[in-house]
Amino acid sequence: MSEYDPRVDAYIEKAQPFAQPILEHLRDLVHQAVPQVNETIKWGFASFDYKGAFCSMASFKQHVAFGFWKAALLQDPNQYLSQNSANGGEAMGNLGRITSMQDLPPDAVLIDFIRQAKKLNDDGIKVPAKPKAPVQNLEVPDYFLSALNANAKAYAIFENWPPGKRKEYIVWITEAKTEKTR
Repeated sequence: MSEYDPRVDAYIEKAQPFAQPILEHLRDLVHQAVPQVNETIKWGFASFDYKGAFCSMASFKQHVAFGFWKAALLQDPNQYLSQNSANGGEAMGNLGRITSMQDLPPDAVLIDFIRQAKKLNDDGIKVPAKPKAPVQNLEVPDYFLSALNANAKAYAIFENWPPGKRKEYIVWITEAKTEKTR
């Protein structure tokens, strides 16, 4: 059975007048599609949990945002969630800036997205991790290498640092304005 969190009621009441009916409508659709959903406030926004992070909605001064944690895995043949669509890409969430009820996809489409997101959580499916950026080779200036080679202890310490710290140190040295400072 759906439970409504009074903090979400307060969140909607504080929203701009144009946003209140949009937020209420989205909330009702989420509860209609997934009666077992839990409402809460996370990161200052109205959030819905179902076996983990599920979807959220947020109200701003001039627009509303609605999004799914696993939007990349949802089937979206009409590209309502696409970052390249007319609605997506320019705001938090997956539907872009929602300024009126007309900016929302049809209810049947939203309910389908909500149910797909529920199934993903039921099945324990996770969004694949983003690939890590390739590690770039760090160019160590010759004058720095010469100084390191002259001091075995300093060389050992530098070599044992993680790549990020080595890079930070090299940038710090190479950005010095004078040769004497370097």
